[in-house]
Amino acid sequence: MAAVSVGYGLSLVCMSGIPGAWRRTAAGAGLLSPDGAVAPTIFAEMSASAMRTGAINLGQGFPDEDGPAEVLEAARAAISQGVNQYPPGRGFADLLEAISEHQRRFYGLSVDPATEVIVTAGATEALTATLLALIDSPDDEVVVFEPYYDSYAAAVALAGARLRTVPLRLPDFQPDLEVLAASVTDRTRLILVNDPHNPTGVVFSPEVKAEIIRLAHLHDAVIVTDEVYEHLTFTAPHVPIATLPGAAERTLTISSGGKTFSATGWKIGWIHGPADLITAVLTVKQYLTYVNGSAFQPAIAVGLRLPDTFFADAAATLARKHEILGAGLRDAGFEVIAPQGGYFTVAGASALGGADSMAFCRALPDTAGVVAIPLEAFVSEEHRGDYAGLVRFAACKRVEVLEEAAQRLAAATF
Repeated sequence: MAAVSVGYGLSLVCMSGIPGAWRRTAAGAGLLSPDGAVAPTIFAEMSASAMRTGAINLGQGFPDEDGPAEVLEAARAAISQGVNQYPPGRGFADLLEAISEHQRRFYGLSVDPATEVIVTAGATEALTATLLALIDSPDDEVVVFEPYYDSYAAAVALAGARLRTVPLRLPDFQPDLEVLAASVTDRTRLILVNDPHNPTGVVFSPEVKAEIIRLAHLHDAVIVTDEVYEHLTFTAPHVPIATLPGAAERTLTISSGGKTFSATGWKIGWIHGPADLITAVLTVKQYLTYVNGSAFQPAIAVGLRLPDTFFADAAATLARKHEILGAGLRDAGFEVIAPQGGYFTVAGASALGGADSMAFCRALPDTAGVVAIPLEAFVSEEHRGDYAGLVRFAACKRVEVLEEAAQRLAAATF
């Protein structure tokens, strides 16, 4: 192995002589160069740049303030009461019951806590375990909407499947239904849906969801939904695909407590769906982390049982933060695409000389004292040009931090 500096205190590490699944995983994530060197992720690069320059980091999606006191206190109480050893493989019974109650309370879904739910190490493990469990051939394909959360491509590659992407197009980041229909075939094993969507902030239309269900039935595919921003929608309540006609029997629903309760480091996620599919996922998941987050599981159960006002207030607070960020971006000359949900606002930087959004974001910490992520970091190589000039900013920060970032951007000379 050999390391080559790429700046920002980061290195490309050459591993060309080491065999293994790491190679296709790195290639799937777009981190493998032709000579076998593995690059750091754009998130690591931008965070290092923030530390070097003292820039405000609106690149990574984690809050800078704690969640509800009741949830934090429940974790402290669990630790003090000795809840510090392995929980059961599926998760503590009370959290499984709380997840079932939550799905019934908000969406009218009936979920058996004993056979149809697993607690996971965040939504990312739930997704990866699902892919590893259900992919069985190099000819299997996974359809995703592009841009996509960066772990999707890496996990699909690790599982040995082929990634098929359906582009989300401006002005509303909805997919073309004809392109979607052409992308789902008899080789499609899974259709992966992130709704509300990271990084665009879009909520998929009823027509898109109905077409996903139709295609899944037509081609005998499993629908996997990543719904971690389910309580952070701004224009209408979240509608899980599993609630729609014909979907529940072939849908695995993934979520987590990290985003809802501002506890992203706890990594308490879950997946629910038909018992046979859940058993398949559990068969793999138990050999990944086995279990996790013992003392945090009772705390997330407390969170899921908070009154409706908490969830409404959380969404309203984040919507207000997006408004503050969006106003600052517009004042600085960005073209803002208002999100419908989630942590992120996407903005066009072409008018500011940011048509090359990667170069623009690499310069932004020095020119404006703010860190953002180019949208092209979330797309496959062949489609990066389709998202030129688009930049993602995180709004999940304290109001005073967003106001300071807005002032810095407005004062910058681009």
